[in-house]
Amino acid sequence: MYLANRWKDYEVVDASDGEKLERWGQYVLIRPDPQVIWQTGHGQAWKHPNAHYHRSSKGGGEWEFFDLPEEWTIQYTTSIEKTLTFHLKPFSFKHTGLFPEQAANWDWFSPIIKKAVEAGRDVKVLNLFAYTGGATAAAASAGAHVTHVDASKGMVTWARENAASSGLGDAPIRWLVDDCTKFVEREIRRGNHYDAVIMDPPSYGRGPKGEIWKMEDNIYPFLCDVVKLLTKEPLFVLINSYTTGLQPAVLTYLLRSALKGQGFEGDVQSDEVGLPVTKSGLVLPCGAAGRFTGKG
Repeated sequence: MYLANRWKDYEVVDASDGEKLERWGQYVLIRPDPQVIWQTGHGQAWKHPNAHYHRSSKGGGEWEFFDLPEEWTIQYTTSIEKTLTFHLKPFSFKHTGLFPEQAANWDWFSPIIKKAVEAGRDVKVLNLFAYTGGATAAAASAGAHVTHVDASKGMVTWARENAASSGLGDAPIRWLVDDCTKFVEREIRRGNHYDAVIMDPPSYGRGPKGEIWKMEDNIYPFLCDVVKLLTKEPLFVLINSYTTGLQPAVLTYLLRSALKGQGFEGDVQSDEVGLPVTKSGLVLPCGAAGRFTGKG
């Protein structure tokens, strides 16, 4: 398992009965988690959260606030000793603006980028479905030129704030509000290429004109197009999945098939991504990641 176990400002304190108790800096939140199907009880630590997201039986849910600011920040120091700052705020469907388990991936690709940059390579990274820019900040802090693409203007604005707070306000980052599928198609026609690609596609979504995205149906043809954007000696490709039932081995087969179709060779590995649970010592599974490491 790819374990995000280097956090100081975040921890999963406990998990039980469909919920997780988390510390985000100095604030404690209770949020639902469908993976937590065990029932080990809610002890004293659960009694005084700063906020609690209650899921509705009809779908969705709402926050109950006790003592939580509208916005606050936490920091993370990557494996190459770069400190990133993230703005957090509670918003729709339980989210805070950050998926902390992704730190495991930041720590994986940051040294790859840094090594290539130190060797004199001008590293270009494409981050698709880039959300609030955790991976963008990590890649830029390692020395990469990053193209950040997300269909939500609000998420791109948030990502820019995170980058600025991380000391990356003047970093070579292109911020694009665009549909990722259509952007990739245009980049292919333009003949543009990237040394590495990061993608965090949703399980389900709709494009700006109502186009339906369904992970199981769309990811393979999309990935085959993305691979066409790689340079001749790519550094890496990272694909994340939160789709229930999509096993890590599926990501391995997807990557190998798409990359082989374009003649790329390298190492492909996939595994679950997880966060340690302080009380139990167990690990909370948080989706999966597929990693291709090229020979470049």
